[in-house]
Amino acid sequence: MTTPAGPSRISSRDNPLLKDLRKLAQDPGAYRKLGRIWLEGDHLCRAALARGVTPAVAVFSLSFWPQAPAEWSRDAAKTVLVDDELLKAASALESPAPMGFLLKLPERPAVLPEAPTVVLDRLQDAGNVGSVLRSAAAFGFKQVIALKGTAALWSPKVLRAGMGAHFGLRLIEGVDAEALEALAVPLVATSSHRGDWLHAAKLPHPCAWLLGHEGQGVSAALEARATHHIRIAQPGGEESLNVAAAAAICLHASGAATLKR
Repeated sequence: MTTPAGPSRISSRDNPLLKDLRKLAQDPGAYRKLGRIWLEGDHLCRAALARGVTPAVAVFSLSFWPQAPAEWSRDAAKTVLVDDELLKAASALESPAPMGFLLKLPERPAVLPEAPTVVLDRLQDAGNVGSVLRSAAAFGFKQVIALKGTAALWSPKVLRAGMGAHFGLRLIEGVDAEALEALAVPLVATSSHRGDWLHAAKLPHPCAWLLGHEGQGVSAALEARATHHIRIAQPGGEESLNVAAAAAICLHASGAATLKR
């Protein structure tokens, strides 16, 4: 069944597309199995369009379609309208969005040797990972390498926490530490107990920042690869900072240092 405007109409809960959307919204690793990414809500969709991403499918609730901006579906290979309650049932959000994009999962790119890089070493929390991606994009780090054991970069929670940063970054995930051998830039390890103080250090640029597990920090094997070790002064006396907060501080300092040169 099609509407006069042309989009396909979905009115069955058992529709294959809706089944995929439910999996993608609720299973952090489903995008790897299905080879597709579900962007829910106008903010993420706008960010994707701004970076030239072409959606495979633009999805709208039936009630929202009449007010949807034309550019949201203009470049999509396909547009579908879904009965409101069915689209809500496919969402994992407390307040489901009335639209979204289904994208093809990008192929994993090769490591760029000279690119300013952030390396994620087994970060577990999706909110932390998304926040680090936002900081990386904001402060000029174009490449993110997520080692095995790190939260899935394209999972719904990481996507929401990243707020669109994904589309401005070269994302390489699920690789072993040996992948870092392709980097031709200095490796800078963050630490809570050793190394130069960030505020006094002369930071190399470009470089690759190593950010470690929330509880264990950067692994010993990875730390041994580092050419620089950096710690953040904490006059208030706390033992350590949240990894996302530490990343924002370090990446800002590193990015700002390049502006002075």
